[in-house]
Amino acid sequence: MKTNRINVTSEQVSAICTAAAQVLQDNRFADHAIERQLKAHPHWSIEEQGFVAEQVYALVRYYRMLCAVAGKTPASMLDWEDLLGAWLMLKNHPLGAQFKFLTRNEINNAYHTIYKVRAVRESIPDWLDELGFQELGEQWEPTLKALNESPSLVLRVNRLKTDVATLQQQLQQTDIIGKAIAEDTLVIEQRGKLYHTAAFRHGWFEVQDYSSQQVAPFLEVEPGMRVIDACAGNGGKALHLASLMQNKGRIIALDTDDKKLEQLRVRARRAGVSIIETRLIESTKTIKRLAQSADRLLLDVPCSGLGVLRRNPDTRWRLSPEHLQELIALQKQLLSSYAKMCRPDGKMVYATCSILPSENQLQIDAYINGVGSNYKVEASKHIFPQEAGFDGFYMARLIQH
Repeated sequence: MKTNRINVTSEQVSAICTAAAQVLQDNRFADHAIERQLKAHPHWSIEEQGFVAEQVYALVRYYRMLCAVAGKTPASMLDWEDLLGAWLMLKNHPLGAQFKFLTRNEINNAYHTIYKVRAVRESIPDWLDELGFQELGEQWEPTLKALNESPSLVLRVNRLKTDVATLQQQLQQTDIIGKAIAEDTLVIEQRGKLYHTAAFRHGWFEVQDYSSQQVAPFLEVEPGMRVIDACAGNGGKALHLASLMQNKGRIIALDTDDKKLEQLRVRARRAGVSIIETRLIESTKTIKRLAQSADRLLLDVPCSGLGVLRRNPDTRWRLSPEHLQELIALQKQLLSSYAKMCRPDGKMVYATCSILPSENQLQIDAYINGVGSNYKVEASKHIFPQEAGFDGFYMARLIQH
């Protein structure tokens, strides 16, 4: 994605560098740090807001590469300005007076020097580069390159309230332009204040990547079914399931975080969904009470999030080998214990937003060759960002035999 060609101001430089430092030095989440800066500068236009957000994500995404190119690890705001200046030069963006001490030749020469080192060029930790190549082989490099691209803004149309053509027309009235790529999907090509629109207030859409939108249909739900979303979070997929079920039947949304379930309840009210019942997982008894009760079971398990690096670039700096192994162990545990909620004649989908086989098909193989020997894979889908143009996802649909 090309950098917005606006003239960068000292105020914007300060905001970009402050937010990036908060993410990489104070361990704040990137979206929270950006939101704070945008709220502090309400006079910025949509284009200026987009530019600032884009540059913060770029500094976070390419932090290692920019440190190598600039020849420093930032210890002050001036150092962060050097990294931002280096990035803007690499993108051939017009620079303001504050960057005059940098020379394009020096920056370009430094970049060409580090270009052959993939982990530095693509800006990831060495351990993650080694693991990605170990698990994906030659597919790792194009996958990694795609994961460093800027993400698309994608909407899922709430078919309980509208259709894609009507939503498209409604948004166009506020100068937000979307392109329909599927029956329920709009890719926003000209952005605006989506959350200020009447369409949002009326629950006509949810922001959800197209790859994520493919999980709910993969579960093959029908109106009237009893469905359990066992790792519901704030409910993006539960809401999609309710839409596919025409708001008929019952969805039990489980999670260990009551704050996320409260967000789901708010979103459900806005979307006009009445069939979702939220339940906090307080102990193993919560799961045992639901044994063999689900016609359909969704296990959208906690994972590394490596398939969604393009929208959460700070994940690469938060993840560690130890944490990844903890996640893999948790996935195995959840698959083993939560699968018992599925009826013998039901179907279960295991899903992640990871591209690593160790979190995906290898987990399923280990399960059906072990404690889940009564299950078999009916269908599976790997979504790689370089092939689909959207987030990386995995899903497997299991049935008993």
